[in-house]
Amino acid sequence: MITGSHTALITPFKENAVDYEGLGKLADFQIQNGISGILAVGTTGESPTLAWDEHNGVIESVALKTRNKCLCIAGTGSNNTVESIEATRHAVDVGADAVLLVDPYYNGPSSLEIRREYIEPIAKSFPGTQLIPYIIPGRTGAQMLPEDLAILKDNFSNVNTVKEATGNMDNMKRTRECCGPDYSILSGDDPLTFQMMTDPQIKASGVISVASNIAPKAVVDIVRLIQEGKQKEAKSIVDAVEPLFQLVTVKTMEKTPYGEVVCRARNPLAIKTLMAILGMPSGPCRKPLGKMTKNGLDKILATARMIQRSHPQIFKPAADFFNINIEERLNTPVHWNGLYYEDY
Repeated sequence: MITGSHTALITPFKENAVDYEGLGKLADFQIQNGISGILAVGTTGESPTLAWDEHNGVIESVALKTRNKCLCIAGTGSNNTVESIEATRHAVDVGADAVLLVDPYYNGPSSLEIRREYIEPIAKSFPGTQLIPYIIPGRTGAQMLPEDLAILKDNFSNVNTVKEATGNMDNMKRTRECCGPDYSILSGDDPLTFQMMTDPQIKASGVISVASNIAPKAVVDIVRLIQEGKQKEAKSIVDAVEPLFQLVTVKTMEKTPYGEVVCRARNPLAIKTLMAILGMPSGPCRKPLGKMTKNGLDKILATARMIQRSHPQIFKPAADFFNINIEERLNTPVHWNGLYYEDY
């Protein structure tokens, strides 16, 4: 069973190539701050725009970094079962401890099909490797249901954990009801982690976190304190870091020649932008992801300044590890050059 605080690790780029040196530094930063596992090549790591040789290279690099230090979870999900089996085989061969299997996207199989034609063949092929179904219908347009998760749990000892990113508390409660008390539910939504872990009908055991890329110690402490029954202490850290959670998706109103429109900058754009502002390895997002709007950048800066002003301990581990001056980075415009569109 896999529990605790895991980081969905950003894949940094230099001149559109994977920055393996930067990737290694990010992994070391996470490990030094006590995370229990690293997810390589998730959505936050820009898996949709990695070529398969890059995909495999990132997983191998992270597996080497984490060996004997923490868990390595490899993102090997696909909307093609054969492709996912091949990716899982590579991940297992290079030392990954578990694999994350996102529901097949776009082609939209039913829950029954996801179980029988996707998870089950992989579970049978790799009985010694933990498989973690990843339920995120907002991105995939498909969803494996709690009932099918329970059938998998009953039939495969290596499928006893789920990454839950439906945002639907009733669905999570149904998962716990179907799968029983020993099943591990991991939060896939930073803002919901505290509620998921403290709700007695859900009892999530940890989080695969986006915000941990920037603030791993805070996320680790939240999970640890909840597990120790110290909810009040955990909630105080949640309150401090909550503004950072809100940067997973940044919505702004933008003016066009034809009227105002909503611009929705989805993960990992805002988080990578903040990492670049702070001087952490990140690089730009790969197209078709692009840049923030100026309004979006202002929102990121305002959020980060508020955190630094009220709770400087949140950014302190990054400042110490990467030898950066947070105040200077957040208030010097030269550090923001090229990070936003000049106009709509």
